Amino acid sequence: MLNALTIDVEDYFMVSGFAEIVKYDDWPLFESRIERNTHRILDLFDEHGVQATFFVLGWVAEHYPGLVAEISRRGHELASHSYRHRLAYGLSKREFREDTRASKRILEDISGKVVLGYRAPSYSVTNESLWVLEVLVEEGFSYDSSIFPIRHDRYGIPGFKRFPGKIKNDSGEILEVPLSTVRLLGNNIPIAGGGYLRLFPVSFIEWGIRSLNDREAHPAIVYLHPWELDPGQPKINGSRLSVFRHNLNMRKTYAKLNRLLESFRFGPIREVFADSI
Repeated sequence: MLNALTIDVEDYFMVSGFAEIVKYDDWPLFESRIERNTHRILDLFDEHGVQATFFVLGWVAEHYPGLVAEISRRGHELASHSYRHRLAYGLSKREFREDTRASKRILEDISGKVVLGYRAPSYSVTNESLWVLEVLVEEGFSYDSSIFPIRHDRYGIPGFKRFPGKIKNDSGEILEVPLSTVRLLGNNIPIAGGGYLRLFPVSFIEWGIRSLNDREAHPAIVYLHPWELDPGQPKINGSRLSVFRHNLNMRKTYAKLNRLLESFRFGPIREVFADSI
């Protein structure tokens, strides 16, 4: 089965866990490692003949247009990850629309291709911000991948359906592509990648993907960030919890990702769900 592979293209100092420490206006003051880390991922994908969906932050695209052009040139799908990585539920509808519109425009101007997909920073489409999906329809998006059907202190809709499907609202309909979970002891357990890829043994992640593919007959949706392959990045003194989450098992990420690429078939969301987009 073809599974969906996705990359959230943001730098290490842009993550939500450090938002109280690193202000948006100070981003240019930090050493950027986004180009080297993303190129490392691109080269690994080339080795395996794999294409993916790259959810790119508009700020990154504006400051590193050559990187975005290279992602597109290598045949990967470009999608929006907002412009400045603000949590969706912390914005007004007008602020969200302006942010999303700016990101989509920049990506399309650089690549010359229509951007179909969106992913909110830190999966911040929750029960309180489902209005985001209406705005995305109005702004011309065909799918969203922002809902994580788990319990978490920053995001998640635990009771949301676990598999992709169309959502109808007053503005039309949009395909929702939730991040992957498996059911264990009555709970949704995340196996989608990112911090969970770093937390769990790779054998457990492999079991989860096979369970989705073979037992439930659904593709997995896997994600990670370029900074998760970079244990040498500068350290940021955030809260203990944020620092722990950010740095956990980072030295193992590359090897785990490589093993998944050897074990499963992957492609971009536009290909995996071509019949629904």
